[in-house]
Amino acid sequence: MTGSDHDPDPNPDSDSDPDRFSCDPNLPGEPTALWLAEPPEAKPGRDSRRGGSERPLTADRTVDVAVIGAGIAGLSTALELRERGKTVAVLERDRVSAGITGKSTAKLTSQHGAIYDHLRREFSRRAAKQYATVQEDAIDAVERRIDEFGIDCGFERQSSYLYGDSRDKLEREADAAQDAGLPATLVTSVPPFERAQAAVRFDEQAWFHPRRYLLGIADVLREDDGARVFERTRVTAVEPGTPCRVRTEAASVTAERVVLATGFPILDRAGYFARMHPKRSYVLALRLDGDPPDGMYYRTGDNYRSVRTYRGDDELLLVGGENHKTGQGGSTVDRYRRLLEWARERFPVESVAYRWSNQDYKPVDRVPFVGRAGAGTPNVFVATGFRGWGMTNGVAAGRLLAALIDGQKPPERKLFDPLRFTPKPSAGKAVTENVDAMSELATDWLRTMLASGSLELDPGEGTVIRREGTPVACARDADGELHATSAVCTHMYCLVEWNDGECSWDCPCHGSRFAPDGDLLEGPATEGLSNAADELERE
Repeated sequence: MTGSDHDPDPNPDSDSDPDRFSCDPNLPGEPTALWLAEPPEAKPGRDSRRGGSERPLTADRTVDVAVIGAGIAGLSTALELRERGKTVAVLERDRVSAGITGKSTAKLTSQHGAIYDHLRREFSRRAAKQYATVQEDAIDAVERRIDEFGIDCGFERQSSYLYGDSRDKLEREADAAQDAGLPATLVTSVPPFERAQAAVRFDEQAWFHPRRYLLGIADVLREDDGARVFERTRVTAVEPGTPCRVRTEAASVTAERVVLATGFPILDRAGYFARMHPKRSYVLALRLDGDPPDGMYYRTGDNYRSVRTYRGDDELLLVGGENHKTGQGGSTVDRYRRLLEWARERFPVESVAYRWSNQDYKPVDRVPFVGRAGAGTPNVFVATGFRGWGMTNGVAAGRLLAALIDGQKPPERKLFDPLRFTPKPSAGKAVTENVDAMSELATDWLRTMLASGSLELDPGEGTVIRREGTPVACARDADGELHATSAVCTHMYCLVEWNDGECSWDCPCHGSRFAPDGDLLEGPATEGLSNAADELERE
């Protein structure tokens, strides 16, 4: 189980520990997210007296609320709770903002793809307005926090554009967004780097540096006697009850309430694995020979493109896309290459500074799950399923969860309720995704049982072979050393697939990911893959 907002990766700047597996996918750029590239003490907004030190939990504690995960949802929740007088302990497996938040493109926008026409048609006009309102309020809340606490994180108001070639679709989206009270306008003159039939422009949106922002929030909490932030603290179990108990490797926290602000809930009492599916996407931070464009851009469609500028010491253009369901879709190295080719056709690319990938979870009805975690867990709350739009949804989740824990009943609680029943927008998608998972399970097992079991692997390659009827996941690192684990995901026994871009084993059914030595990188699995060296030695 993980206590981070994304994964229990011991090295947050890569998806597997290079000390254990030397991965060389032969791609340009440093393999780390831009936001994580500098040490914490080098970042503006970090309390210099603390020097970026990490303080793990070493002794038992009792608080009103334990928050698991120090991404934007977890720290936003903790801050809101403190302002309501609740004592809080935040438990983070890795470092503050080292998970999904630290691997995002960090757009603070209420424009979440073509969402408002969907909400108006499949839910109601009221639901669309509620969703829009909490997203806009989240942008304003971040700006207020930055001013209040003096956090230097590159916050800048910008217009955000949703563009594409389906003019009818974009016209409906503009109309629905305007109907929801958003500053939306249908335009035809964007983007400056690519032809498109139309776009929806949202004014007064924003971008920022997410890790600098959250390091500032973490310092505010650490200076508060009623709050504690513990990094490098791995949660091993959550025991619901009255009170609840959160166990870690060194100590435990007793709390009246628990908030699961992890990428995938580490306690699944509501079948989240069947009601949302994981997707991976890719980002390149590019140096240009010229000025990057103002504004933020998102091309709608199954294979989206995201573009925004980062104004730091080194001005960079962030280009994202090439999304696919985790463990499916072929070579991830090729996805990086296609993304770079797309960028080079539209921008004067000088070099690639950084490259990274991220994993998000998409609910079948496209609305996040924020509220009570499930049946039998009245004191456990969850925030998940942000669909790649976690910057505003994470802040909105913190505000909603704090209100719910404080006994209030905000009107938007029903829209985001994790136990909601929405057959109209979700039934078809739920069936499709679960059939896909079962199909992957059956197909992969059959293919492996018929496989020859060849171990002709070049450095950086991995494959699943059969040894005496047992599927074995084999990968060869850049030094030529062979690593072998069980190929059976510990969640629901699907067979893992090799991710050549991140050098990890990814489950195509529900998105669990593992390092080449079997260590768990992210759930819904809660255990790693067992060592399979003995199976190879018997050959």
